[in-house]
Amino acid sequence: MLARPDPTTVRTWRAPGRVNLIGDHTDYQDGFCLPMAVDRECRVAVTPIGGTAVRARSAQIPDAVTVTVDGKTDPATVTPSWGRFVAGAVSACVAAGVTVEPCDLAITSTVPVGSGMSSSSALTVALVVAFTDRAGIDLDRTARARLALDAEVRATGVPGGLLDQMAALYAEPGHVLLLDCRRLTVDPIPLPRALGVVVVHSGEARTLADSAYAERRGDVEAVAARIGVATLRDATWSQVRDNARARHVVTENARVLAFADALRAGRIDELGPLMLESHASLRDDFGVSTPALDRAVALLMEHGALGARLTGAGFGGCVVGLVQRNHADDVLAKVTRALHADGAAEPVAFAVRPGAPAGEVRADGSPVG
Repeated sequence: MLARPDPTTVRTWRAPGRVNLIGDHTDYQDGFCLPMAVDRECRVAVTPIGGTAVRARSAQIPDAVTVTVDGKTDPATVTPSWGRFVAGAVSACVAAGVTVEPCDLAITSTVPVGSGMSSSSALTVALVVAFTDRAGIDLDRTARARLALDAEVRATGVPGGLLDQMAALYAEPGHVLLLDCRRLTVDPIPLPRALGVVVVHSGEARTLADSAYAERRGDVEAVAARIGVATLRDATWSQVRDNARARHVVTENARVLAFADALRAGRIDELGPLMLESHASLRDDFGVSTPALDRAVALLMEHGALGARLTGAGFGGCVVGLVQRNHADDVLAKVTRALHADGAAEPVAFAVRPGAPAGEVRADGSPVG
């Protein structure tokens, strides 16, 4: 147990969003992913109060949320919908033996909602870290990732994997993360200074609860059971070659490892083609791209990106591009003009850098401890 700080002190926790450079829909099949936590984040300022409730307010949405500290508030009954993540976090923590004390939560976020950049996971990770820290519970980062995933599943009903939570908790500035989802190990790999990462929103908001995410997961789990392996991590090409969904998972794992090897060795010219192959597989084999995502990828490539692909689960949201760092502003300006010409009212295109891990921060943003 950690020593408890003064319970009257207002404290703040943060968790970053993330992009995934390569390796989507592999985490729940014990596969490999290469996420990068970004310099956009969710912050939760916690003020202790009396009573028996957690009261939360978002800077972006005016309606407040109230849930009971006993964990019995059903997330499905909470409105507005972002409050379900608060209820899910309280419920998951209480179920794990964490005492959630009454408090006011002031929530702010710079992670675009519905973007595929893990805005919801950033919120649930920040909440779980805040609640466990306030309770004096000393959990390692992997245990916190599991608890945050439980919170998100309770909030949405979507059976996600651990990619987002592990990325937020194991983030390392200047690095991307090779995540082994079976062993739950993280290997930080430096991002070469010559490379930049850019994000372009497709214009389509994405909500996993309204997507075919669970259906896709069920598809690949059924294939794994049929061929007699625990997960598709253990499948061979010959076993899945005739099933498009499973074929994506097996080939995507191979692409992640090839990408990581090329990044370590400085073979920059190999990275872009692997990202494009990944996008094609997500589009053609896994069926999670959309015309708007495809258009955003095409625009990035047309205007100078080394490679691009959808990031996250798909069904809308953002694409991520790898660029020469000194060309990033030019690429983003050209893509934005093209999106305006297509009729997009407010295209979102911006550069991101590898961000810091989730944890408590001081008023100036510096980490505590």
